Amino acid sequence: MEKNIEQIKQEFLSELQEVKNQQEFEALRVKYLGRKGILQDLFKRLGAASPEERPRLGKQINELKVFLTEKVNEAKARFSARKKTARIDLTLPGRKPPVGRKHPLTQTLDDMKRFFLSLGFTVADGPEVETDYYNFEALNIPKNHPARDMQDTLYITEEILLRTHTSPVQIRTMQAQQPPVRIIAPGRVYRRDTPDASHSPFFHQVEGLCVDKGISFGDLKAVIEEFAKYMFGADIHVRFRPSFFPFTEPSLEYDFNCVFCRGKGCKVCKYTGWVEISGAGMVDPNVFTAVGYDPEVYTGYAFGMGVDRIAMLRYGIDDIRLFFENDLRFLSQF
Repeated sequence: MEKNIEQIKQEFLSELQEVKNQQEFEALRVKYLGRKGILQDLFKRLGAASPEERPRLGKQINELKVFLTEKVNEAKARFSARKKTARIDLTLPGRKPPVGRKHPLTQTLDDMKRFFLSLGFTVADGPEVETDYYNFEALNIPKNHPARDMQDTLYITEEILLRTHTSPVQIRTMQAQQPPVRIIAPGRVYRRDTPDASHSPFFHQVEGLCVDKGISFGDLKAVIEEFAKYMFGADIHVRFRPSFFPFTEPSLEYDFNCVFCRGKGCKVCKYTGWVEISGAGMVDPNVFTAVGYDPEVYTGYAFGMGVDRIAMLRYGIDDIRLFFENDLRFLSQF
């Protein structure tokens, strides 16, 4: 059996040199190390040896097993490396790694911030979980006021709610400092809306506030008009319409020329040439009184707009839900 063990070793090495591909290598491995292979046959024959020879022959068979296993592993590594090398086509162009980018809402918000910062506004922040006082009462919207119905509020308790606008940040800012005040308040807001192409239970808003001596309605109009041109082009016009908001007086809603048809009329603007953006107005004296400002000395304007809506107009997106689905096929376009 000793001569047979040495012969098996030499035959294995000889056959291994002739192996040309993965299939032949696998056949060789099974032949020598498989369940019914040559090595297993030697272990079976070991039982027929005499008790005196069995320890010595067993040691030699185990050494053969170690030898065959090492050679098989070395050969397997060579074939794997050869297979990987064969896949490389040096004539192909290089593969660029995917590069992350900002979400389209973040890009839009960054541009909005850039515009208002250039006018001397600062960015203010506040809690998304608010009290009824800051979200409504300090904004001249007492309990049972019909204006609350428009916001379909998400309450946590009777006095705690998810904020429905970023206007509470304006109140907190005015309480913390005396005029002049010139801030924008971006952030997420929440309303009890059923999701569809134009509604979401949460969305993003930017509200602005400017308070000082001698601030006029003309200042508000100038800021909105310059913002429209900055975001959508020099040929965009703004239309102002009388409206009502409890925290501003007088109040208005403002529209932009349809960014798709440039005012000519299309399906997006319902052939009116205008797209509604949001509301604005001069700060109501009652709001100034609530924060300790003298309405006989100071005036100011406030405005709001939806970041999601601005982004949808800017990029031609017809469904707000696309922003929140995290589909890379959509997000990678921006």
